[in-house]
Amino acid sequence: MATWDVESVATELLACEDERRDRTKFTDEWPELDVATGYEIQDLTLQRRLDRGEKVVGIKLGLTSRAKQQRMGVDTPFVAWLTDAMVLPAGDPVPQDQLIHPRIEPELVFVMGERLEGPGVTAAQAMAAVDHVLGGAEVIDSRYRDFKFAAGDVIADNASSGAFVTGPVALPPSELDLSLEAVLVEVDGQVVDSATGAAVQGHPGEALALAANDLATRGHAIEPGWIVLTGGMTDAYFATPGSSISCHFTNLGSVRIHGGE
Repeated sequence: MATWDVESVATELLACEDERRDRTKFTDEWPELDVATGYEIQDLTLQRRLDRGEKVVGIKLGLTSRAKQQRMGVDTPFVAWLTDAMVLPAGDPVPQDQLIHPRIEPELVFVMGERLEGPGVTAAQAMAAVDHVLGGAEVIDSRYRDFKFAAGDVIADNASSGAFVTGPVALPPSELDLSLEAVLVEVDGQVVDSATGAAVQGHPGEALALAANDLATRGHAIEPGWIVLTGGMTDAYFATPGSSISCHFTNLGSVRIHGGE
């Protein structure tokens, strides 16, 4: 049995990502990998990404919906990093040659106008710092076999980051009722799921406040211009080669992603 620590887990996760290789969760062999240790690993892998030339463009939240928490067996939301290497330009297919077992989920996306720093941030204060809102989709990917993990595992794995794409319509938050903004998810022409923004912590602004307050405990703030993915509104659907997945929002347009080759 391997002996794991923060350094070796960070090395292994980045190697799994680079080699498109999945593995069993670390907590099977290292039960002490808790939430705090997961964030240590996450921040170390971010530093290694920056050292190889990537740039931070924002943050993402994971498991902000109760349904997703129950499905994945993890009972709390968490925060992770977005870099420019994760941006999927609109119209580009899923990069199957870079991912292991990609899934797609719809997201409400904030672009920040002002710096947001916790602790003690409320949803109203968080929303006041938002410049505009987009529809979007995250292509999640996990370095764990069958997406099986505990909280410490998935936090260490940067909350199953893969890629993300944003939609064509940008609106100020004042023009939307985000708790009622709905999405329909369509896979190969069939509607398979739907939700509203209320699925995301009751209102996506609550998720944004949660992120700011969580990051403050680690010495970080949400910076102007950053993109914030507020968490999957529905279940995530496998993006198999040749498939087509669309996320149709009430007011924020549609995001369409082809599964690639």
